[in-house]
Amino acid sequence: MADTQHTGDVHAPPSEYYSGPLALKSAGINRSRSRNYQDDTQSKVRRRGSIDDKSRHPRRFLIDIATIEQAILEQEDTNGDYQITIEDSGPKVLKVPTAASNGNRTMEIRGTYMLSNLLQEMALAKDCGLRQVVIDEDRLSENPVNRLSRMIRTTFWNGLVRCMDEAGIQKICADPKNTKPGAQPIIYVPYGDPHALEYYTGVARDLSALNIKVVRLPQDITPQYVKSINDQFGILTLAADVTHDAGGRLVYKPLPFVVPGGRFNEQYGWDSYFEALGLLADGRVQLAKNMVDNFVYEIKHYGKILNANRSYYLTRSQPPFLTDMALKVYDAIGDTEWLQGALSAAITEYLTVWTCEPRLDPTTGLSCYHPTGIGMPPETESTHFDHIVGPYAERLGIEVSEYKRLYAADAIHEPELDAYFVHDRAVRESGHDTTYRLERRCASLATVDLNCLLYRYEADLASAIDEHFGGQMTTDGGVTTADEWRKRAEERRVAMDKYLWNEAKGLYFDYDVELEEQSAYESVTALWALWAGCASHDQATRLVDAACRRFEAAGGLVSGTEESRGRITLLRPNRQWDYPYGWAPHQMLAWCGLYAYGYASVARRLAYRWLYTITRAFVDFNGVVPEKFDVVGMTHRFQVEYGNVGVDFKMVPREGFGWMNASYQVGLTYLTSHMRRALGALTEPEVFFARAGWSTDASASHTPASTPKPVPVFAMADARRLRGNSALHCALEAVLTTTDNPAYFDLPLTAVDDDPRSPASPGDTDSTADNSDTGETGNKELL
Repeated sequence: MADTQHTGDVHAPPSEYYSGPLALKSAGINRSRSRNYQDDTQSKVRRRGSIDDKSRHPRRFLIDIATIEQAILEQEDTNGDYQITIEDSGPKVLKVPTAASNGNRTMEIRGTYMLSNLLQEMALAKDCGLRQVVIDEDRLSENPVNRLSRMIRTTFWNGLVRCMDEAGIQKICADPKNTKPGAQPIIYVPYGDPHALEYYTGVARDLSALNIKVVRLPQDITPQYVKSINDQFGILTLAADVTHDAGGRLVYKPLPFVVPGGRFNEQYGWDSYFEALGLLADGRVQLAKNMVDNFVYEIKHYGKILNANRSYYLTRSQPPFLTDMALKVYDAIGDTEWLQGALSAAITEYLTVWTCEPRLDPTTGLSCYHPTGIGMPPETESTHFDHIVGPYAERLGIEVSEYKRLYAADAIHEPELDAYFVHDRAVRESGHDTTYRLERRCASLATVDLNCLLYRYEADLASAIDEHFGGQMTTDGGVTTADEWRKRAEERRVAMDKYLWNEAKGLYFDYDVELEEQSAYESVTALWALWAGCASHDQATRLVDAACRRFEAAGGLVSGTEESRGRITLLRPNRQWDYPYGWAPHQMLAWCGLYAYGYASVARRLAYRWLYTITRAFVDFNGVVPEKFDVVGMTHRFQVEYGNVGVDFKMVPREGFGWMNASYQVGLTYLTSHMRRALGALTEPEVFFARAGWSTDASASHTPASTPKPVPVFAMADARRLRGNSALHCALEAVLTTTDNPAYFDLPLTAVDDDPRSPASPGDTDSTADNSDTGETGNKELL
């Protein structure tokens, strides 16, 4: 009976593993053995031995879910959070009936990792409608690297998928940021999309119990209009496949997409780029394409890629990544007509959002984050700005709540507050909300990150138009040429060298266009210049050295230096995008840029640090995958504004967090087989680097004439595009000149083994069998 449940693959997705005839739904378990196992574990605990003979048969457990779930929670979940973690003080051992004995014998399951996996698997089995189940021991002791990667690929992405069709509209309308009691669901439809209006009017009629209101937006969406609906939160429609059946009736199929997770229950701007990288790495091409299509729709109907598709984001964008996102999807689908539409939309956004007022500074030729919204952002917590508004309310002798009401109604005019909220909204548009780097000045800063992204737009457009459209491409605004975009890129690079590059410190810094001076804040976004390809060879050499000394922490790259952040007090609390916190986007862009400029060993080292931090938390804290980490303390347990999304769940995580999931899947492709085995054994970074003889400096490890194995996902395509970039071209030529290599640009891109002189050699020449993809790496004793 027990064997009828499984398909044979003990690491199959839950929907497959817990499928089959499912005879265990019936009461077939020997109930005399479904007793209080907590009492058994209070007896003398001994080293785990064999009750069933594992030498001949893999051990499997016969689980009555209600009984074992109650036992494990009562005994092991000592803090009552429905998770089994290293912070719980239980004995960390539980006797469970075995399948081979039909439940008449028991075997001990030991340790936080296996017990928490048991709790998770029971929850997943319940999701499949089971009350009793057989679970393989190998599933509970699975190599944590393989388990986490598998859960991201088969469970987390699915948990983050949303669709604005009739079946999914209730879930996507739910907005955790809307704290208004009894708020009516509102769907906002663009003025120029009659098909969407027809469809959602029908949905509202058919789902009358949900009391959905459908609102058609005005043709001209002004900041004043957006302010007028600040108290009417709603979801904005996205792209759909639109056809008509034989009878002429509308067939409208909204495109599924991925959300970040937690309270972020809509498609976000820059989150979507990193999520798309993870989706593409996992073969989920259609979802990644849908998200590009949604961005094209947003540009067409809302005028920009939005912070996210909610009504209160209509005046605000986020860091732009559309060109590279579209090109990576194109590499997977090969549809040139589709690519032309996506790049045309990117050009429209570039010209009408990022390189015109108020975001363009005409003096420097550089761009700033500067959304057009008015007043207090309505999506924040009701008390979020009380400490800002308080002194103004006190000055007038009124309550803070009354002052905010009058200010929102334009009954009070306060220029200082107006300026504050312009900068606050700009911080949110930057994606780095919040940080002392940008506070009270963001709209006046030509930031390194934004101008690197726009340089990448320009370089991407130049290379794509050359490669795919013969040097010129027709857009909605006419014909554009590769030479035009190459010229724009060069002009921006010169301006960035003049205003953002600091020769004395070997770093890029933000530039204050009002004060006409560089900011002193040292930010890890300086490394985005490598991802964009705008740094020269000499700049890259100095930048990598300076960045490793300033930003490399035990658990990955930290957002900024402690000195730049300044002293933290009760009146000056920590900000989540400052020291000591690290975020997935900073890691992923750094790895890519470092590899492209010849610093593969540095990229792999940083990737190992970050993936170790994620894996350690996953093992010790019931499978958690949070939004961010303290990379200095290597923990996700901290108090900071907005908390840490992804940590509050019962029994089993079902989503992870969007860009964190992506960073894990992409990061694994940077690791050598030796590194992956060490990661599965939870070898601390410093211990691994010392044992493996891995370099911990900022030295280049290969010439850009090669792509050393293992070749990270997307590296070949990135190298092909970036080598047409003038700044990176010069950087590569400088490297090749000093190493007496043949001209790189006359050679095809090839993947080669790491140089035997490189620090990666000890790992790559390890004679140990590589079981990294099979789940066979032994870790039960370690965990």
